[in-house]
Amino acid sequence: MLKNNLRLTHFVLLMSFLNFLFFHLPFYRYVFNNVDYKSFNGVVLIISLIILMLVLNAFVFYLFFSLSRNLGKFLLTIFFLINSVAVYFINTYSVIIDESMIGNILNTNFEESSSFFSIKLVLYIIFLGIIPAIFIIKAQIIKDSLRKFLTLSSLTLLFIAVLVFANASNWLWIDKNSKKLGGLAMPWSYSVNISLFYIHKYKKNEKEILLPKATIKDNQKSVVVLVIGESARRQNFSLYGYKKNTNPLLSAQKNLFHFDASSCATYTTAGVKCILEHTNSDDLYEILPNYLYRNNVEVIWRTTNWGEPPVHIKNYQNREYLMKDCKGEGCNYDEILLTGLKEQILESKKNKILIVLHTSTSHGPLYSKKYPPRFESFKPVCNSVELGKCSQQELMNAYDNTIVYTDYILSKIIDDLKELKEYKSTMIFVSDHGESLGEKNLYMHGVPLSIAPKEQYEIPFIVWVSDNSKQLKANETVSQNHVFHSVLNFLNIGSPVYNEELNIFK
Repeated sequence: MLKNNLRLTHFVLLMSFLNFLFFHLPFYRYVFNNVDYKSFNGVVLIISLIILMLVLNAFVFYLFFSLSRNLGKFLLTIFFLINSVAVYFINTYSVIIDESMIGNILNTNFEESSSFFSIKLVLYIIFLGIIPAIFIIKAQIIKDSLRKFLTLSSLTLLFIAVLVFANASNWLWIDKNSKKLGGLAMPWSYSVNISLFYIHKYKKNEKEILLPKATIKDNQKSVVVLVIGESARRQNFSLYGYKKNTNPLLSAQKNLFHFDASSCATYTTAGVKCILEHTNSDDLYEILPNYLYRNNVEVIWRTTNWGEPPVHIKNYQNREYLMKDCKGEGCNYDEILLTGLKEQILESKKNKILIVLHTSTSHGPLYSKKYPPRFESFKPVCNSVELGKCSQQELMNAYDNTIVYTDYILSKIIDDLKELKEYKSTMIFVSDHGESLGEKNLYMHGVPLSIAPKEQYEIPFIVWVSDNSKQLKANETVSQNHVFHSVLNFLNIGSPVYNEELNIFK
């Protein structure tokens, strides 16, 4: 059959069946886990979804090939190749390919994406992507006549409509679970969500909304070091009661406070945006570093990460920039962010200074590569990108070591600030989001916030203040939006957008 010419109808049905067989086990696993498959309604829903998946995909493929044989082959080849990668990540990390996950993927750089490489991924691509793609390219397809195309298209649409209305009693369930179902349906999970991502991105970036003018109220020398953590979840910090001592240095610091906090999202771009904006909004408001820089505050941004909103300041310093003056083992890790930092503060000719350090310390999947060997306090550790292959203890140990390293970095910042006797200073550490480490068979982050487990949004919010500078309110719970207003308060900067209720300082 594969060597002979194939009629278009037979070919698209075969491709739809292979697409169903190769890439939809996670889709139907989710359906079986969330419906009563022993009830009549459940049986009808499952059978209907199987038929609908096969018929709809075949119909769309049929339309592509009817427009152009070359277009159909090109799109189907791309679909199978991308599907093979997508289903690998779904099976390995239990991700959902929704719009936010598309944002994660498109904002990932080579360093991060290369950390996911494994032999298993290569096998997925070869057997589920490349081999079917070769058959698609080589297939000899006989196109249907216009009359047959119109007849088949009409009958298919009628059949789909009847099937949809026959499931009217299940519409509520489908609507309730539409995000997960849509994020597991190949190739439409990424096809539709890539389009939505760029549509929404274009709307957001049409114009940055500038905030009203700010006023510096005094000349007292003040510095804020804002540390944006990456994938740091609250429950693994011993400051918050974790049984393993992951914060030996911070717990010994005086004037240190910590609050319970939740992130606005479970992925970096939205989490960092929320930390830097004055309000949680879908609009692109001017972010904190841009706002203060425009109003005559010294602003320094240092990063080993990515995914932040556009930063419009003079002193934007990435890993490559900092590497020139860095020496020692720490240059390969987030310690590079501290290179010459105290000296840069002292060199500033301005009295008000904001420093943002955007770290990547706890980003997976290779947690064991995110800290120097001397910080491997807990052993054995997971060294695989396929987190499900590691034991829970190995995975947790590797992750906990990143928290120990975070503890060291934050303590080093505090010690440096203590030496700046002329300055009133504070350090604020807040994570962009949390992290799943195998709980409910989920790994890393990116599950839509509405259905995300607490591990992905419960974050640490840690504050240190210098002697005789500021006292803190008796807050128990704060949000990422507290950062913007607390920084304005600490630097004594007046602004019409300032909200006292979102300020942590007295």
